[in-house]
Amino acid sequence: MREVQTRTGTGRVVVIGGGIAGLAAAHRLLDRGRQVTVLEASDRVGGKLLPGEIAGVRVDLGAESMLARRPEAIALAREVGLDERLQPPATATASIWTRGALRPMPKGHVMGVPGTAAALSGVLSDEGLARIERDADLPRTEVGDDVAVGEYVAARLGREVVDRLVEPLLGGVYAGDAYRISMRSAVPQLYQAARTHDSLTEAVREIQAKAAANQQTGPVFMGIEGGVGQLPLAVAESVRARGGEILTGAPVTELSRAEAARWRVVAGDRVLHADAVVVAVPAPAAAALLRAEAPEAATELDGIEYASMALVTLAHRRADTDLPAGSGFLVPPVDGRTIKASTFASQKWGWIADEDPDVVVLRTSLGRYGETKILERDDAHLVDVSRQDLRAATGLDATPLETRVTRWTGGLPQYPVGHHARVSRIREHVAAVPGLAVCGAQYDGVGIPACIASAYAAVDQLEGDLRGVRELTANPVQSLHGGAGE
Repeated sequence: MREVQTRTGTGRVVVIGGGIAGLAAAHRLLDRGRQVTVLEASDRVGGKLLPGEIAGVRVDLGAESMLARRPEAIALAREVGLDERLQPPATATASIWTRGALRPMPKGHVMGVPGTAAALSGVLSDEGLARIERDADLPRTEVGDDVAVGEYVAARLGREVVDRLVEPLLGGVYAGDAYRISMRSAVPQLYQAARTHDSLTEAVREIQAKAAANQQTGPVFMGIEGGVGQLPLAVAESVRARGGEILTGAPVTELSRAEAARWRVVAGDRVLHADAVVVAVPAPAAAALLRAEAPEAATELDGIEYASMALVTLAHRRADTDLPAGSGFLVPPVDGRTIKASTFASQKWGWIADEDPDVVVLRTSLGRYGETKILERDDAHLVDVSRQDLRAATGLDATPLETRVTRWTGGLPQYPVGHHARVSRIREHVAAVPGLAVCGAQYDGVGIPACIASAYAAVDQLEGDLRGVRELTANPVQSLHGGAGE
């Protein structure tokens, strides 16, 4: 085993994990004058941000957009030279495939929860709309320390709101079950408003009024020419250019405190010594690494569950396609379809359409928490069922030029009721160990800005500044849905 000698007293930090959280942490550490080594178990950086190609057109095979109303992702993209490649969606109009038809995605709601019954006209039945109207007359429903989004909304507005709109929107973000997902962690603004209002629709209207008063302009979401999978590559390039080291194919098998309060990190045949460590890997891997030095944190991390999903990307000849307008559609599970969403990538992103005007790219997503049977089928089956559902929804019956299936096994952490309390306990246990911090999608939000904010808070924590960690723990970053897709 090879001991890697490093200079002492220079602020050497090892970052375990080369996803966007780990890379953002490394980038921030270099800003602070630290020496940095990033260790990534797989053969590439980027995690769930994965650039790819189909029929000669560049595409994302993982996450495909980032929330622009938070500053972290956009700012980091600009810092690493991607400013001129930032692009908003070419269309923000999406649909929902429900009750036998593609229907326009309603406006005037917060993650599917409406401010008025009229906002969901066309999506809900007359009975469902009438049930929303009863909200104003119901006695107050306490949310307590936390509550499941679906449970609370169904009690106030009826199950149809949850099943037809809240579920597909939340499912698109977390691949989860709305009746399990924490309102405090997943829709924090709704949780805070529900604590102070007797009526849920009144609470939503207040959120909407505040948003209007803030007069936020510009797109809600942003992409990057070539795909958001370009972001981690650009961050990695910046890290290396400034003297940081990034090692792929370097799974960490041991993490322990060594002499003089330094850390000993074993990765393959290398042993690294560091003044501090940032653990930026998913919960199961983080639990294994922290078992020796932070056993209570490891136990809590063991309790975080994940959902698996698959993305099917299809390329067609433009002459063979006549897709509906918009960026794609969501699918409520209650309708019994196999796919949960489809993105018309060539219509959503102008740069994809420009790469080859004769090719149309679209994709579907499949799989949710607890729904594993479909993902046990082979790639050909996933393509077939995707094509069947696309035919039923849009009439598309042409044979694709090319297809690609990308599986994200254990890809999305779940945020059940009480998640915020679990994260708080993890952070408390980690903070008790000098020179240790954690970050990633399992803590404060699953979106790209949330992961970057988590990374920055971890770096601040290493320097004794806990304000970022406390703010994120108290107020997670809401991960909105980009209208269609994953």
